[in-house]
Amino acid sequence: MNINLMPYAIFWGVLAIVVVFLIIYRKQIASHEDDSIHLEGSVPTQQVALAHRLAAIDKWGKTLTIVVAVYGVALAAIYLYQVWNAVPTY
Repeated sequence: MNINLMPYAIFWGVLAIVVVFLIIYRKQIASHEDDSIHLEGSVPTQQVALAHRLAAIDKWGKTLTIVVAVYGVALAAIYLYQVWNAVPTY
């Protein structure tokens, strides 16, 4: 049994690109973060909102990174299994 793995590999590539874009997006959002804590005005609410936004991006980034890694390992295992079975035995 020989399965065409190209659509699965393309899907894996798209997922990997999404993870890279999440990394870039997080870096861009984090560049607006202020390292000092402000206690007056509207700045504390902005800092809390930014922290929540970064936490959400981190959650999605970690989840998608794990999915991409597991999916890639599974895809590689299926490919190696197919290659192993395609080798003629003497």
